[in-house]
Amino acid sequence: MTNKELTHEQQEELIKTLKARFEKNIERHEGIDWASVQAKLDANLEKLWSLHEMEATGGEPDVVGYDAKTDEYIFYDCSAESPKGRRSVCYDREAWEARKNHKPENTAMDMAKDMGIELLTEEQYRELQQLGKFDLKTSSWVQTPENIRKLGGAIFCDRRYDTIFMYHNGAESYYAARGFRGSLRV
Repeated sequence: MTNKELTHEQQEELIKTLKARFEKNIERHEGIDWASVQAKLDANLEKLWSLHEMEATGGEPDVVGYDAKTDEYIFYDCSAESPKGRRSVCYDREAWEARKNHKPENTAMDMAKDMGIELLTEEQYRELQQLGKFDLKTSSWVQTPENIRKLGGAIFCDRRYDTIFMYHNGAESYYAARGFRGSLRV
C-alpha cells in the first residue's frame, strides 16, 4: 500500500461521513443525487484519498456543483472556519524560502499540491459564500494572480459584517487564524 491509498475501512468510513454531510446540507447541491457521486468516488480512489486528506485536516468537504461538460462533481471545503489543520502557513515555497526567521512548517500551495487539491480562486470563494456563512473568525488564502505574486503579495478572503472581503498581504506572512480552502473535481 502506498501512502496515497486508503484501507477498505478508511474508504467506508469516509464515504459514510461524506454521505451524511451531503444529506444534511442538500441546499449546497440541489438536483444532485448521492448515488451518482458515490459511483464517481468508487471509480476514482485517488480522489477519495484527496477527500480523506481534506477531511483529516478539518475541511469538511462537500459537493457544491456538477460540471456537465467534464462530467465531474465539484467538492469544496465547507468547514465553518478555515480548516484547522491548514492554518499558520505562508502562501508558497518562494515566500517560505524568503523568510529569514520563524518559518512556518508549510505553505498553502505545497500542502494543496501534496493533498491533490487546488486552492479556491476568489470567484470560487465568493460562490462558496453563497452557500452559507464561512470564515467569520478566520481567513483563507486564495489563488493569487501572477502579477500580484511577482510583486511579493498574495491574496486572502474572509467574511466580516455580512460582506466577503478580499485582502492582500506579503506572501511570506502567516497567522494562526489564516489557512486555505481547497477544491477537488471527481
